[in-house]
Amino acid sequence: MGRDARHRPPTHPQPGKPQQNAYVERYNRTVRHEWLGQILFETIAEVQDHATEWLWTYNNDRPNMGIGGITPAQKLKLAA
Repeated sequence: MGRDARHRPPTHPQPGKPQQNAYVERYNRTVRHEWLGQILFETIAEVQDHATEWLWTYNNDRPNMGIGGITPAQKLKLAA
């Protein structure tokens, strides 16, 4: 008999297979397109600060057409 599903080892997306991990790949593409590929940073701290600021804007100010033109923060409030 086959192994029980509870004992199956976790599977991970294969390297170079973005179709197996679409949400992360979409996010990575957005980050590269909107700021990572546009700015030359001097330090890691600069990158971290910019990433934190961008992520807050992404979640709180930027409407997302995939969830009806509202922000992820608004979607979270509606779900609660």
